[in-house]
Amino acid sequence: MPRVTVATERKVTDLLKRQTLSVTESRKRILQLFLDQPGALSHGDIEKKAGEVFDRVTIYRTLQTFVDRGLIHTIPSADNAVRYALCKDECGDGHHRHEHIHFVCTQCEQTFCLDEVVTPVIRLPKGYSTDQIEILVQGKCKQCTAAMRR
Repeated sequence: MPRVTVATERKVTDLLKRQTLSVTESRKRILQLFLDQPGALSHGDIEKKAGEVFDRVTIYRTLQTFVDRGLIHTIPSADNAVRYALCKDECGDGHHRHEHIHFVCTQCEQTFCLDEVVTPVIRLPKGYSTDQIEILVQGKCKQCTAAMRR
């Protein structure tokens, strides 16, 4: 894990306190991983990056707490794996507002939130209600596309 600056550590602590969460080493370390990562992370990615410091159950519970408190959101994938990404400010306890699409690079296998690409309005038949809309786009990310052009 990269060296953490005082400003970054303060940001992590402030995010946890804003959500009225105890500031524990596992929460700080896992949240730091999300801040350092441009894309989404799987449970396995977090296990590898956090090292052997935290067991699977601690990581799972921390991720679930972060989802419940609106710090991160889940991104389902075609292979039934779940990835997690940082939420924006409009998420909070018990509700997520993600009106963007997710992009999976078929080359580097990273998953990205494309916040600037808004999901379309979907009009459902009478009697149906929407809880969440997930749009997953697959292709090559801008780094992999640029590497192919060289």
